[in-house]
Amino acid sequence: MGQDTYDIIIAGGGTCGCIIAGRLAAAEPSLRVLVLEAGPPTRDDPLHVQPARYLYHLRPESTTVRFHVGKESAALAGRAPIIPVGQCVGGGSSVNFAMYTRAAASDYDDWAKVYGNKGWSTRDLLPLLRKARLRHTLRRCESYQLEQGQPTHGYSGPLKVSHGGFSTQFGKEFLDVAAQYDKTRTKTDDVNGLFECDKYGYRSSRELRWIDAETGKRSDIPHHYIYNRELPNLHIVPDHHVKKVLFEGKRAVGVQYVASTRSATDAKGEVRTAMARRMIIISAGAFGSPALLERSGIGSKDVLDRVGVEQVIELPGVGENYQDHQVIFPSYLTTEAADTLDGIVTNNEAEIAKWTKEWQETGKGLLADNGLDAGVKLRPNKDELAQIGETFRKRWEEYYVPASDKPVLWIGTLSLFAGDRSQIPVDKAFNIGWYIQHPVSVGHAHITSAEDAQAPLDFHPGYLDAPEELALHMWGYKRSREFARRLPSYRGEVANHPKFAPTSKAAIGARSEPVPISAPDIDYSAEDDRALEAYIRQAVGTAWHSMGTCAMKKREEGGVVDSRLNVYGAEGLKVTDISICPANVGANTYSTAIVIGEKAATIIAEELGIKLTDN
Repeated sequence: MGQDTYDIIIAGGGTCGCIIAGRLAAAEPSLRVLVLEAGPPTRDDPLHVQPARYLYHLRPESTTVRFHVGKESAALAGRAPIIPVGQCVGGGSSVNFAMYTRAAASDYDDWAKVYGNKGWSTRDLLPLLRKARLRHTLRRCESYQLEQGQPTHGYSGPLKVSHGGFSTQFGKEFLDVAAQYDKTRTKTDDVNGLFECDKYGYRSSRELRWIDAETGKRSDIPHHYIYNRELPNLHIVPDHHVKKVLFEGKRAVGVQYVASTRSATDAKGEVRTAMARRMIIISAGAFGSPALLERSGIGSKDVLDRVGVEQVIELPGVGENYQDHQVIFPSYLTTEAADTLDGIVTNNEAEIAKWTKEWQETGKGLLADNGLDAGVKLRPNKDELAQIGETFRKRWEEYYVPASDKPVLWIGTLSLFAGDRSQIPVDKAFNIGWYIQHPVSVGHAHITSAEDAQAPLDFHPGYLDAPEELALHMWGYKRSREFARRLPSYRGEVANHPKFAPTSKAAIGARSEPVPISAPDIDYSAEDDRALEAYIRQAVGTAWHSMGTCAMKKREEGGVVDSRLNVYGAEGLKVTDISICPANVGANTYSTAIVIGEKAATIIAEELGIKLTDN
């Protein structure tokens, strides 16, 4: 390609980058837009559009995600955690679990009030998820294929939300058990309505998914914003890394990029240049965006000096404030008759053929499912707070009590074995797992090479660095285990649980049948708690929700971008992805990434004098 000139260059073709590119290119045909994506294309690939195939992308040899390895951590018993992130056209939207959950309203309100970001409150962002008028422009992104008239949902957008095309028995069993076992909590007709939590859904026995109810296809971004229409002014270059942003003074004017050696078959190391007349947008995610800023000379002088990058702008917040959700999925044995995704995950030819035929003919079946059939966002009651212990008390009183819509823990079902099959051979299993919604600990991600965009990062996620997190995980295990052993499909525990002493009351793994709903909860001794703590340090991992490393905060408080997404100290340069989150959200992060992409497209269109079109 040599050197070419565009109006807009977008570094990163993930969720937000594709939303922005699709919106701008469709609204203004004369606008030349270049998207540079490090991973491969995803167009019409069954491994991307079939929702149940998501674990295929987590294979060690995958070229559609990148695995980041953290530092060995004493809090994790010396483990080096591994965090995968989407690296393909569409990013996480093309490979995630397609789980539809939304943040608490107070999460976004914190962005506006606590961190001073005007225009980012729930009231400001909600119109981007439903049909509404934004400065005389009709905009929507969501199409809610369930009950009509829900006030916080949209019904005419490109991204379909439904129950998917199948539901295993575990979701219904979970909610049936909840109705009898947990009578301290009530029910709601919309667990994703933004303004409440700690309730079980009752109009459905299933979690919602980013899946089209009619076609059974994943509601990803590229197939609904880009691949589905003719956009001759939009140029997407897959399999290429952006090495650095080029500056004239403090103004971003171009980029250097190079073919990926992971996914490109003809990678020769040739450095190419593209110039931008109007703006450069960095949308490379929680790892890629801060790394690109640092290779371009924007960041802490100490970090840049260590790798020999000449500083352009002093911005010490770059790469700091790393956040994630911490998840654990203990597994349980089930019946041979149970429907699980295990056959699909293990590429069983008969299972794949069976479900592919149904999916192609009707858009239904297990391939139109994600195995996440039911869950609940919990806030502990008085008795449960006592069980969690004093370690969590201050966090509860200062952070959660003032915001009654904020959940502490998500607990839910997953209809497959989530462990290492090479170590534990299992035919069929299910999980009742959990993740912490607002962890306390934060980490960092910084470059280790001035030139190599594929070099490993100096990365520490911070898991369990805060004692409150261990206390919540211990509660999560005990709580979820009580649900699991009451499910009718329960047949015992897989050998990936804590190593309780054989004589302990907590050592129930050999039991092959469920207990009655009225059975007493398991009594854990101090020795059992020590075994559970050791297990958590070995088992806790990523929920694939990395964020926060280019935080939208005040510069003096460690911020990297302002509320208009401009990089502090630079001109013509924005960051527009999940890395801008100043604080965590109590939900899977795909919905938040969509909101950021739509908000960014609105901001950029205003600055360019472009009127965005609907859909």
